[in-house]
Amino acid sequence: MQRIAFVIFLFLCAAAHAQNPDSLRSISSDTLRLERGKRVITIETYADRFNPRKAILYAAILPGSGQIYNKKYWKVPLVYGGFATGIFFIDFYQARYLKFKNELFQILEDDIERSVSGFNESQLRNIVSKSKRERDFFTIVTGFWYILQLVDAHVDAHLKEFDLNPQLQVRIEPMMESNPMTGRSTGLALKLKF
Repeated sequence: MQRIAFVIFLFLCAAAHAQNPDSLRSISSDTLRLERGKRVITIETYADRFNPRKAILYAAILPGSGQIYNKKYWKVPLVYGGFATGIFFIDFYQARYLKFKNELFQILEDDIERSVSGFNESQLRNIVSKSKRERDFFTIVTGFWYILQLVDAHVDAHLKEFDLNPQLQVRIEPMMESNPMTGRSTGLALKLKF
């Protein structure tokens, strides 16, 4: 076993010494000569001004700012509307959960049949369970909304460089179709022209 390891070691050492350094000088690939006094103008497109990393970073720090960075101002109210809706329902179900949980504890401690709201123990247990489940659901939905606005800012920054062909057309036209089994039928047709 030691002999095999020694032979492998010798082959590896020989392979390491078999490499020759590059004898050619590296030649720069830029062969364009600039005349003195001439300025080089770089053309910056509209899409070059939008960096997807910046957009997602802004959106992660402050939701909606990625959409502002991408100059999609109309999306900002949608982002904050989604967050406001999610937070409203989280707060609503949290308050409901705490209220009925306290009523349930009061019923169990005082050994009474009905709570202040008029519910019995099993009804209160169901309400507490449902309120907790709904609160957790809206917490997850709000988290997904946060991720969705991040993805929207990132994708929108990438799509700034996407250019549509002016010959691409989509039209909706009325259509009549005759079928020997059902007779004539009318409808709308979506025509796509490349």
